[in-house]
Amino acid sequence: MNWHDVLISMLPEHLLLVGILVLLGVEIASGRVRDGLLIAIVSVAAATLAAWVLYGRGYVAAPFLDHYTVGPMAYIAKAAILAFTVPVLLVSRDDFADNRFYALLLSSLYGACLVISSNSFPTLFLGLEIMSLPVYVMVLLAFARPDSTEAALKYLVLGGAATATFLMGASLLYGWSGSLSISVFSDALGSSQSIAVAGSVLVVAALLLKAAVVPFHGWAPDAYEGASVPVTAYMATVIKAGVLLAALRLFAATPVLRPMADLLAALALASMVWGNLAAIRQVSFRRMIAYSSIAHAGYLFYALLGEGPTRYQAVVYYLVVYGVMNLLAFAALPRSADDAEGDRLDALKGLFHRQPFAAVMIALAMLSLAGIPPLPGFVAKFLIFRNVLAAGYTTWAVFGLLASYLGIYFYLRVIQYMFMSAEVPESAKGQPRRLALLASLVCLVPAVWLSVFPGWLIDKL
Repeated sequence: MNWHDVLISMLPEHLLLVGILVLLGVEIASGRVRDGLLIAIVSVAAATLAAWVLYGRGYVAAPFLDHYTVGPMAYIAKAAILAFTVPVLLVSRDDFADNRFYALLLSSLYGACLVISSNSFPTLFLGLEIMSLPVYVMVLLAFARPDSTEAALKYLVLGGAATATFLMGASLLYGWSGSLSISVFSDALGSSQSIAVAGSVLVVAALLLKAAVVPFHGWAPDAYEGASVPVTAYMATVIKAGVLLAALRLFAATPVLRPMADLLAALALASMVWGNLAAIRQVSFRRMIAYSSIAHAGYLFYALLGEGPTRYQAVVYYLVVYGVMNLLAFAALPRSADDAEGDRLDALKGLFHRQPFAAVMIALAMLSLAGIPPLPGFVAKFLIFRNVLAAGYTTWAVFGLLASYLGIYFYLRVIQYMFMSAEVPESAKGQPRRLALLASLVCLVPAVWLSVFPGWLIDKL
């Protein structure tokens, strides 16, 4: 092991770790609760810059052989999920005023970065758990409504079930192959031996549960609704991205053959249909976004049907666009003293008349998530379905395209509430969040850039 390679290749992770230590050290030294927002932002921004610089240099290393490797594609994915966290931190200013939240968030980010570079089942498992465990606590930190406890418990129990399922699948694959490398997963996909099939199915089931794909989606609506806005935004973007990037690490460039391909396609299609239909009936904004995320998880798992190189391009581009637009909506969302009342879609009625900038930002996000051209959400869905068609799954692609149209209604309903409805009573109105304008601009710049120059990111992938 070359210590220079360890220091340089894991620089983004090291900077996050330094941020955690500084947060804890400052609080211990001062003996009182401190606001760690600035420290967290500096740490995340430095880690993002480090990942981008290493990507630009084309740095490649394997500091822990067969367990942890890095390269340009890993660094650009790390830069994306780290950048997602900056607007989350900015909008968290109204909900959190101590170091606990920021230390937990940086710890979760550390796990997400570890997932992206994992090359063995133990490392991948550690990354997924370090990413997930702090979020269970984050759901409870801003105790804004009574059902937050139930939401956190449901998330914890089903997250634990996913962990146990993943470990059982990895154990079976280790028993079958005698290797802990994640490359054995690709070999198991093409095997007809029972132990290999069982192991690969269990690993896939664990990822489907963590990504909230139907029928493993039961935790998501309650967790998204029960958590505070910054935590919901973090779960919808960084956690979702981490799980999908873990799936990319496992599937790598291996073509998915039947019957696994049909299983993935059927569950992904069910997620698209159910997520879009269930979202139509929601009266809570965060719960609607939860069902939207279930549908988008279906689109993302659809991409695994395609070939390896274009699979990576389609998934990462989609994750970037999906993350930016979700964060834009959450950053612009007004904050209410009554969390349950402010979360109702009715609270958005007449928003354009009292907060035009916020209404325009949310509308832009909704149109992109619906896949309306020329916004980047359209390009993201195009890449997904092009990938499925190129792999020869024409029937599944047609069904997926039809399912995607179901989601247009509830996205447009949000816009109708904001622009075409009378204003709600004064008691239901929310106030702009502090730093909301800055958070919105942080999201708006890449959103506009990707709308005008979608090929910029596609070429880099």
